[in-house]
Amino acid sequence: MKIIYTDSYYQMSRVAANLISAQVIMKPNCVLGLATGSTPIGTYTQLIRWYEKGDLDFSQVTTINLDEYKGLSPENDQSYRYFMNTHFFNSINIRPEQTHVPDGLEPDSVKACHDYNKIISDCGGIDLQLLGLGLNGHIGFNEPGSAFEKETHCIDLTESTIRANSRFFASMDLVPKQAYTMGIKTIMQAKKIVVIVNGAEKAQIVRDAFFGPITPKVPASVLQLHNDVTLVGDKEALSLVPEVE
Repeated sequence: MKIIYTDSYYQMSRVAANLISAQVIMKPNCVLGLATGSTPIGTYTQLIRWYEKGDLDFSQVTTINLDEYKGLSPENDQSYRYFMNTHFFNSINIRPEQTHVPDGLEPDSVKACHDYNKIISDCGGIDLQLLGLGLNGHIGFNEPGSAFEKETHCIDLTESTIRANSRFFASMDLVPKQAYTMGIKTIMQAKKIVVIVNGAEKAQIVRDAFFGPITPKVPASVLQLHNDVTLVGDKEALSLVPEVE
């Protein structure tokens, strides 16, 4: 695992965007696995700036998002499809049909997951997967206790995740209680993984996930077994990383 220390959220975002842009430049028809949430917004903003300068071309890129709330339409302003369109896709020259997010309106969980697994398979897998890190160690919506061998599946969100996401909704009662998420097995099959973290509140889970035991209780800990992971964080998030002698 490679660790990149940065001084700020802006620098963290810029480093992550640089890693993604390098992938796009090296392989114009690459498959990018993308994440939502507040952490990657700066990364997407930087990528948009470079696109607007003419430094990047996304016309051949395919994207596969980690997850989507079950029950939310793409037009719902809290859906992850809406998030991606607003914060990234609408501002670059990517083809809409080459952007993939789980179908939150598919009521049949088995079908929704099967269809998404097929999309990933048909794309040939993911070249670079961008990940955030939940306070409880979740990646995507793979909550503590999630089996490492799962592919796309429907998951019941934990109270802590629902509470964390409630800041985006009018009330906690409106936060969906289930989501479709790419499974840990699929994430681990990505050729490269970039994890971005910022803020002091992430320091302990960074230590637990990357320097503690590998256990389903901390889903992100499985990333220790991947052969190409880059952890990009600010000083606060990486403050508890053990010094290497």
